[in-house]
Amino acid sequence: MGNFEPINRIALELGPITIYWYGIIIGFGIFLGWLLATKEAKRRGLDQDVFSDLLLWAIPISLLSARLYYVLFNLDYYLDNPGQILAIWEGGIAIHGGLIGAVATSIVYARKKEISFWQLADIAAPSIILGQAIGRWGNFMNQEAHGTEVTRTFLEDLMLPDWIINQMYIDGAYYHPTFLYESLWNLSVFFVLLAIRKFGVKRGEVFLSYLIWYSVGRFFVEGLRTDSLMVTDELRIAQVISLALVGLSLFLIWYRRQKQSTNRFYKEGINDK
Repeated sequence: MGNFEPINRIALELGPITIYWYGIIIGFGIFLGWLLATKEAKRRGLDQDVFSDLLLWAIPISLLSARLYYVLFNLDYYLDNPGQILAIWEGGIAIHGGLIGAVATSIVYARKKEISFWQLADIAAPSIILGQAIGRWGNFMNQEAHGTEVTRTFLEDLMLPDWIINQMYIDGAYYHPTFLYESLWNLSVFFVLLAIRKFGVKRGEVFLSYLIWYSVGRFFVEGLRTDSLMVTDELRIAQVISLALVGLSLFLIWYRRQKQSTNRFYKEGINDK
C-alpha cells in the first residue's frame, strides 16, 4: 500500500488559460467520431460536409444538455454552489443528457435539410459509441466515475498496469475502475455495430442497436458506481433510463418492421437512397 501521486489532470497552462486532459480527451473522441462519420456519409452518397454542419449545432447543444441534466439531478448542491454550475472542466456531464440534446438537434437538422434522421443516426451510431469509449478516459484523469472500494490485489488480478492501479488509489483506498469497464464495453459495441450494418438491417436499426447494447453495459456498470445520479436513495436514474431505452428500442425495431416498409440499409454494395 502506498500514497500515490495522481496523474496531473492539467495538461497545459498558458498564462491564465488552463487546459485539462478531460477536455482534450473529450475533444479527441469527438474529432475521431467526426472523421469516421464523414467518411461513411461520403461512402453513402451524402454531402461530405453534412456532419461538419450538424456538429456545429450538436456539440454545444449536447454539452449544454449534458451539463443541464447533471445539474438538475444534483440541484441541491448547485443551488448552494452556483459558481460551480459552469465548471464543466471539473467533470459532471451526463451522457444521457447529451444524447437527448444530440437527438433533438439531429431531428431538427434532418428536417431542415430534408434528410432522413434515421439515416444520419445509423451513420453516426458507431462514432457516438467510439467517442464514449474514448471519453471515459477523461473520467480516469479526473479520478471520477469510479466504483466501490476494492483491494490492490483485486486490481492486480485484472492484469492492469500500475499506472491505472495507482490512479485508482483515491483518498487512501482503491476503487473499481468502472471507467475502464465501460470504455472496453463501448469499444466492443463499436465493433458490433460495424458488423451489424453489413447485414442489410433496416434503416434506423444500427442506431437502435447502439441504444440497446450501450444501455445493457451501462446498466451493469452503473450498479458498481458510487457517484450515480439518483432518483431516490436506492434508484439510480441511469439504470432506469437504460432499461427504458432497451425497451423502447426493441419496440421501435418491432413496430417499424411490422408497420413500415423501410429500405434495407448498410448492406455492402447497396446504396442507401
